[in-house]
Amino acid sequence: MHDAVVIALTTPIVVGIYKDGELVERYESAKQSSDSLPELFETILKKYTLGNLVYAKGPGSFMAIKIAYLYLKTLSIVLGSRLLAADAFYFNGNRPLKAVGKLYFVKMADTIKTQKFETPVEADFSLPSHLNLNDFSDDALPYYGIGAVG
Repeated sequence: MHDAVVIALTTPIVVGIYKDGELVERYESAKQSSDSLPELFETILKKYTLGNLVYAKGPGSFMAIKIAYLYLKTLSIVLGSRLLAADAFYFNGNRPLKAVGKLYFVKMADTIKTQKFETPVEADFSLPSHLNLNDFSDDALPYYGIGAVG
């Protein structure tokens, strides 16, 4: 049994496959999450049996978060797998995340809020080299952070 970690907040979409906590294979797609997730998992499911699905639940792009959650929640039901999540800061070294305009999401202790930055902040995401399922929560509902901006 293997576990999959999905980071679908920005492109590229990245999926890591883990066995006994160790990263064994990495998949990537530059397509939008609505196209890439079905394609990636079609390939992955031909090769692996998945026990846990883990994803970055936000903050980030509203649409990307919604698509990732709906796709992975449905897949977890079909496979009988657990869906686990962590906020996006887990996957980027706790660096600020772009929100809108000059606003960025920042995490201080257990609080996520927005803060203005005058210069752009790089916040690349990466898969953990070792997967510890205790780092993730069964509360996999998306975290949007701020309401829609008009």
